Amino acid sequence: MNLNEIRNKIDHLDGEILKLIYERMELGLRTRGQKLTVTDKEREEQVLNNIMRFSGRLLSAEFIQNLYKIIIEESKQLQASGRLLVGFQGEHGAYSELAARKYDPDLVPIPCQEFKEVFEGIKNKNFDFGIVPVENSIEGAVSEVNDLLAASDLMIVGEVSLPVNHCLLTLPETDYREIRVVYSHPQALAQCREFLRRHKFEPRSFYDTAGAAKMLSSLRPGAAAAIASPDCEKFYGLKVLKENIQDERTNRTRFIVLALEKQVKGGDKCTIIFALKDEAGALCEMLKIFSDRGINLSRIESRPQKFHPGHYLFLADFQGSDSEDRVKEALGEVEQKATFYKFLGCYQEEKR
Repeated sequence: MNLNEIRNKIDHLDGEILKLIYERMELGLRTRGQKLTVTDKEREEQVLNNIMRFSGRLLSAEFIQNLYKIIIEESKQLQASGRLLVGFQGEHGAYSELAARKYDPDLVPIPCQEFKEVFEGIKNKNFDFGIVPVENSIEGAVSEVNDLLAASDLMIVGEVSLPVNHCLLTLPETDYREIRVVYSHPQALAQCREFLRRHKFEPRSFYDTAGAAKMLSSLRPGAAAAIASPDCEKFYGLKVLKENIQDERTNRTRFIVLALEKQVKGGDKCTIIFALKDEAGALCEMLKIFSDRGINLSRIESRPQKFHPGHYLFLADFQGSDSEDRVKEALGEVEQKATFYKFLGCYQEEKR
């Protein structure tokens, strides 16, 4: 390798080292809710002893110990800072992370592999909040999230509506004419179906949009690209070849913010889940409860009950506050008529 090649490799490794340090700090923050105190001398000694096996050859024991003492001290300061954590599904640069930052820039976004991990992280007090997508303007409801909502006891405390700008990203050295395969989340691929067809790109599913960008950066496959947010360009050292490649320019995704407890300050929008008797007119009667009181239903989704084939759960959003008498009356009647009922929260509707 010549000098420039060596320096480029060093620059790439520096970026990877920093990403790993960030990941380590995030894991440290996740332990905060499971420890009585930030400082754990026994664990610190264990960490220092574990990394000593890498001493010798180029790196002295003193250098490694000093380096890790700084890392441990920084991790403890972050844990003691009291900053609130929000779990999201995907890697850094995912749309869910962008939505979390829009909701509250002071939250620390923590990536999770699956939606289920977000829900469990809140339940286990690893996270103060979680943020998950519930519907997209092109592809509709996110079924897995709706199923998790029905099964959990978490509360909705906020919402975010985010415009989705899908970008085609490649490695800096990739020639556009060489691209044959494009990786992304199935929803993103579906939202860019016409673009992919027009350019004769082969779509390949990946667990996350930002995850596809991260894979592209680390594995560096030839003739490949990823569909993800423009933020992934800086996160993973990629190049944006084309922006706004989604089939519909008005593409938006609605996210909800979850927590263990209901929001104290209230809101102007509510979400409930209910099930009905399997008889003619049951749903019509339930909806009439809202229309009779002038309450506007803004969304209603049905999901099959997993352990009761042929029966369905209904998720409904409506405009109004649970502190209003008309809403209290409506919810009381819904609970009385339903075979299953759950109030998921009252929160501030995002006005667009």
